[in-house]
Amino acid sequence: MSGLLRHFTLPLLLTVLLLQGCSVSRANIRRADAVLAADAEPAPTCQRADHCAQPSPLLEAARQALAESTPQHPVHVVTLLGDSEPALAARINLIRAARKSIDVQTYIWDQDDAGQLVLNELVQAARRGVQVRILADQLFSFDNLNLLDELARLGPNLQVRLYNPTFHKAHTPPLDFAAGILCCFMQFNQRMHNKLLLVDDSIGITGGRNYEDRYFNWDDNFDYVDRDVMVGGPAAKQMAASFALFWRHKRAVPLTHLRDVNQRILSDHAAPSWPAPHYRRPRRVAQVEEAAEDPAWLHAWLVEPTLHVGKVEYFSDLPAKTDSPDKKRALEFTQHIMRMVASAKHEVLLQTPYLVMSSKAQHIFRTLHGEPERPRVIVSTNSLASTDAFAVYAMSYKHRKRYLKKFGFEIHELKPHAPGPALDYTLANLGTNAAILPVETASPANAEKVRFHLLGSRRSNNRPAPLLSAGRRFGLHAKSIVIDDSFGMVGSHNFDPRSDHYNTEAGVIVYDKTFANELRRAILRDTQPENSWLIAPRRAVIPVLTNINQAIGDISEHLPLFDLWPFRYATSYDLKPGCAPMRASNPGFAACYRPVGDFPDVALSPKLIITRLVTAFGVGAKGIL
Repeated sequence: MSGLLRHFTLPLLLTVLLLQGCSVSRANIRRADAVLAADAEPAPTCQRADHCAQPSPLLEAARQALAESTPQHPVHVVTLLGDSEPALAARINLIRAARKSIDVQTYIWDQDDAGQLVLNELVQAARRGVQVRILADQLFSFDNLNLLDELARLGPNLQVRLYNPTFHKAHTPPLDFAAGILCCFMQFNQRMHNKLLLVDDSIGITGGRNYEDRYFNWDDNFDYVDRDVMVGGPAAKQMAASFALFWRHKRAVPLTHLRDVNQRILSDHAAPSWPAPHYRRPRRVAQVEEAAEDPAWLHAWLVEPTLHVGKVEYFSDLPAKTDSPDKKRALEFTQHIMRMVASAKHEVLLQTPYLVMSSKAQHIFRTLHGEPERPRVIVSTNSLASTDAFAVYAMSYKHRKRYLKKFGFEIHELKPHAPGPALDYTLANLGTNAAILPVETASPANAEKVRFHLLGSRRSNNRPAPLLSAGRRFGLHAKSIVIDDSFGMVGSHNFDPRSDHYNTEAGVIVYDKTFANELRRAILRDTQPENSWLIAPRRAVIPVLTNINQAIGDISEHLPLFDLWPFRYATSYDLKPGCAPMRASNPGFAACYRPVGDFPDVALSPKLIITRLVTAFGVGAKGIL
């Protein structure tokens, strides 16, 4: 075994030493910049002052809010983007309406239909003269040198930078990935998790969605329940200031400064042209493009639901916050979230994909639970059947008793075939060959009328194991908080140790009761019995044996390693037909809820086995999962 380790470790160490110092020379950067200047596309396609921007009621409302705002009395227009098709259509509409600038910041940018669509819209905006800047985290975006070469040739109106590239490269093969962990773990592990699309410094969209099909209900097998918020008004200036900090930071690297992209540019004898997108589902893409320009559709789905509010704040951590965690602003967004939760008096409603609490968050919730009039804490999160991050789920599973008893959490875990998310998928694919719905769903009001009819339907395509059941799978990705029905937050922060200490995060806080109630209803929909299992203490079948089991489980849970006891304090419950939903503390709970096991609907599989192993041995990785 030792010989085998030496066999792999020595080449890896040599790779580390070679890669660390291999930055691009200034001479090659100048050469690549000169090539791009020579190959740049001709003058913009539009010579008008507004760069042929299309009219947009969304951008116009934002400009009006800015005009009416004063420092003492800010005015904002705010739209909650829960349904996925309006979230995508809003982006397209704003990009086409931009007159001056578009800034985009994201964690993931894939080259599937959603990724291609948004990227092509940005390219067309740059061609007509709009200044477009794209800042994407390197590890999970644009992993294609041909694509980056094509983007680099589009001229000065389109600029792309990659955040925190591994060994000065755009592409990270497995060996580089391992070497990055070995040589410089803190920097390699720190990622830019912010999501932002900002147009003309007037209106922005932020939240949980990346640019990939599954964030917009376009994946055939696995899609996310996610959420953004669109904000126009003075908060957009905060967004612009935050983006500028990231754009100027040393970890935001231009394409010609990346070794592999630089080499590709210098080696190309003929400049590549921007190719037309090749969509897997062109009919579905055309449909959302049409919606983005349809005044009636825009009014029904995006203008009518817009709220006019006063105070809104955009918060973001500083770039590379692991470099200077002692700086007051480095963890600004994370610290503000903690203060928000600590101020709760009546209710904390939390939705997060990963229920893994940092030490500071645990202290806050333990303190709240010790108050004489403790606030109610409702948590919406993933089950093992709905998550794609099973190692993280294992840490949540390990500490269920702590969450229930010491923090007073009421935990609802999403079902993988929840009918609520299934309806949004159907609406996002309306009129395409992926789904067919009645014409009446062409407005949000009428869609609500058929919602209850559709909730009874579980028709869906088969999906792969490890579930016992078949059907399209949904996982929770939204990150939101509502405090005391008075204000709400939508952002990228997962309320876990990684978000606290490593990744940079951002989000919007809206201080408005109407917005808070709208966000509250959206989260509570995902906690309804048809959409989620309720986590509650296991019933005592034989009292003495149950007490012994819990005592052994307590000891096992507190062990840093070897937490192997399989019989846990709590399990999952499903509501029986004919019963009304209730809290686990209700005397009638046992009569109305049936236990369905710790991992309902999950088949015996490597995923389930690894979850058990991480529960037993993975506590040391809690902070970085």
